Amino acid sequence: MVSTPELKRYVHKKVLLQLNGARKVAGVLRGYDLFLNVVLDDAVEVRNDGSHYNLGSQSVVRGNSIVSLEAIDTVM
Repeated sequence: MVSTPELKRYVHKKVLLQLNGARKVAGVLRGYDLFLNVVLDDAVEVRNDGSHYNLGSQSVVRGNSIVSLEAIDTVM
């Protein structure tokens, strides 16, 4: 039996996703599914040099590329 991820407490909160390839994406979590695919509003890529790249008003991140997810108070 497959269970859904316990992310309800993070919906509508700012999160930081650590992705494969040492990439980081921050944004407001709007939704997710059984496979940990997530929808982020106002997503930005946080680059290693500290710069930010705006990914758009709404972005989808595939679950198999997510290494970790953490709640943050402010977008980096």
